[in-house]
Amino acid sequence: MAKVVAYVPDLLFGSNVAGAVQAAGHECALVSTLDAAQVSSEAAALIVDLTAEVPARLAAASAAIERGLPALAFYSHVEADVRTQALAAGFRLVVPRSRMAREGPNLVERLLTGREAAASGPEGTAR
Repeated sequence: MAKVVAYVPDLLFGSNVAGAVQAAGHECALVSTLDAAQVSSEAAALIVDLTAEVPARLAAASAAIERGLPALAFYSHVEADVRTQALAAGFRLVVPRSRMAREGPNLVERLLTGREAAASGPEGTAR
């Protein structure tokens, strides 16, 4: 069982993300900030909500990503440029929020096993 740290300020969707992590058989720690103390060295992966405050959240997640922590981001489907920014910042998987809701446990497993998303383009990882 791996520990996944999730930064999802929306409490309702945060519980959805936590449920997806648990359905994949892992422990989820919902955090209130992305500071280094909360994204501990015990974490096996990071999930970040990029539906708001994108530059600040990308910057805050960068230290964990630079340490090699696999990271998944989700974004609003109407903000397609956020996907490009997140991939450039080093996120392994970047998906629309609707896909996170629909395929959460599968995405968590892909993240933790290092498998890339099956789809390419807007729904998957970089082409």
